[in-house]
Amino acid sequence: MPSFALPRAARIARVTRTHKVAVAVLAAAGATTGLAVTAAPVHAAPAAHASAAVKPVSANGMPAKADSAKVQRPVSASVADRIKVTAVAQQGHTAEQAASRSAERPAAPKPAAPRYANNLDGWIRQALDIMKSKGIPGSYEGLHRNIMRESSGNPNAVNDWDVNAVNGIPSKGLLQVIQPTFDTYHVAGTADNLTDPVANITAAANYAAHRYGSIDNVNSAY
Repeated sequence: MPSFALPRAARIARVTRTHKVAVAVLAAAGATTGLAVTAAPVHAAPAAHASAAVKPVSANGMPAKADSAKVQRPVSASVADRIKVTAVAQQGHTAEQAASRSAERPAAPKPAAPRYANNLDGWIRQALDIMKSKGIPGSYEGLHRNIMRESSGNPNAVNDWDVNAVNGIPSKGLLQVIQPTFDTYHVAGTADNLTDPVANITAAANYAAHRYGSIDNVNSAY
């Protein structure tokens, strides 16, 4: 039979190539196995346990403090009561301070009543203030002019010769007023005495305002 045996050198070369291929296949298989072994963790925990083991982490990467994860608890009744008591006490203290400041602040003094001289000038000025408050027209000049003509400034002057005197109701006072006229035109707040200077002036001015428009319009016996 013909011999197909290869020369020895050829056989050695073939074996060498076959050996290299086998080594390469084994190396490739070993690398694949190594990758598979490396990729699969040896002690892999179930997914549930892994998620339970995760702890909260703060923004800087450090474990978060337990305080940040606390849930606010309702305030107990005793704490709420203490808060209410404290608030009431503070309100009372504030009110007490306000009352104290109000008590320390002196009341504004009332304006003093005007003081009038006990003479013709003072009587006229006082009568004018009363007339102004009552809406009775008249001026200092009008009062003074008529007073000087009627009585020369004497509050006790009495006319005992004119028709009124004949009829038993003489004219009296600064502006020579008879009693019926005084009683009719008397100004409230003044004396009820016909010869009282201020009462006499205001009653006469009130009468003149009704009959002549103002005492300023009187220039003779009225």
